[in-house]
Amino acid sequence: MTLEPYRRVLALPGVRSLLLVALVARLPITAVGVTLTLHVVLELERGYAAAGLVGAVITIGAGLGAPVLGRLVDRVGLRPMVAVTTVVEALFWAVAAALPYPALLVASFLAGLLALPVFSVVRQSLAALVPEQQRRPAYSLDSMSVELAFMAGPVLAVFVVTTASSRTAMLAVGAAIVAAGAALFMFNPPTRSAEEEAAASAGQVPRRAWLGSRMFAVLAVCAATTLVLSGTDVAVVAVLRDAGKVEWTGAVLALWGAYSMAGGFVYGGLTRALPPPALVGLLSVLTIPIGLVAGWPWLCLALLPAGALCAPTLASTSDAVSRLVPAGARGEAMGLHTSALTVGLAAGAPLAGAAIDLAGPAWGFVAVGAVGSLLALAALPAYRRHRRAPTPQVESAALVTTP
Repeated sequence: MTLEPYRRVLALPGVRSLLLVALVARLPITAVGVTLTLHVVLELERGYAAAGLVGAVITIGAGLGAPVLGRLVDRVGLRPMVAVTTVVEALFWAVAAALPYPALLVASFLAGLLALPVFSVVRQSLAALVPEQQRRPAYSLDSMSVELAFMAGPVLAVFVVTTASSRTAMLAVGAAIVAAGAALFMFNPPTRSAEEEAAASAGQVPRRAWLGSRMFAVLAVCAATTLVLSGTDVAVVAVLRDAGKVEWTGAVLALWGAYSMAGGFVYGGLTRALPPPALVGLLSVLTIPIGLVAGWPWLCLALLPAGALCAPTLASTSDAVSRLVPAGARGEAMGLHTSALTVGLAAGAPLAGAAIDLAGPAWGFVAVGAVGSLLALAALPAYRRHRRAPTPQVESAALVTTP
């Protein structure tokens, strides 16, 4: 492994600025879930099930809206989409703290549909700024940025709630998201390179030109990855609670995130890497035995092999989508990528929870690891069937002049 791939990527015009804006913009996005949960529980005095429902509806809305917003970027450009979603975010967070619970549910779903899609925009822009042969380190840096945001964002939200109030936290999160939208609007990162822009100007790209079996395989891998990760999150909490060591939860999860960042750093410096189905297969298989250990120090060690594969697997899926899709449809494809990640996140926690309730904490790891392995096996044949993503020449030939 060498640092040279990272140096070359960071030397490309616009990449450093994009990654910095991405990190700052993602912090409030990662704080949304815990902020809404604490508001429903503490301010509205509802149970955790009610709080989970708010999180579920905003997640479902985001999963449904991401491809539509991506297609809007493909058709009219980034700034109109960012303007619309930033205004919606401002309206939602301005009134959300004052809404009764039923109205908050409805508003959360609508806000999810038109949520500022920072994650997919950044991945789309990286594909425009970075040549195909250099995208592995670029998306590895992006995955490490995501890990940092998820490690810091929720902690900051909890700090504001506990030192001020949940209403203050909601206003702060909303203000930060609106500021992130304004920064993206002003920065206006490219979503296509100059060559891709010239090719895409001929017309719209039909879905049949890129939405095939290999793309569905990558989307299945995306869902499998976050299913394993969200299920592992729940299972770690259950194991520590069963051992009477709940106070170590934050430290163990932070260490798990550090493993992921280290793995992503190594992955980005490799000259050759495993395909996404193989990576998620390894991630899943190595997750299954984690629950066999006893004691939180051993749990920290057991998380290392699978943890080191988290960021590489996520980076590999972003890279695969960027290679499989013509530039004229990249926004919609990255939106589908986000939707697949969202589906996995939504499915993993209840799957692990059901296994834990039925058979004990260790079975949470087994359940999500087994399902992830099956999805990886199912995706592998379709992924291997078509070796090469569409080239710019194929893209030009596939363009049509009608939507």
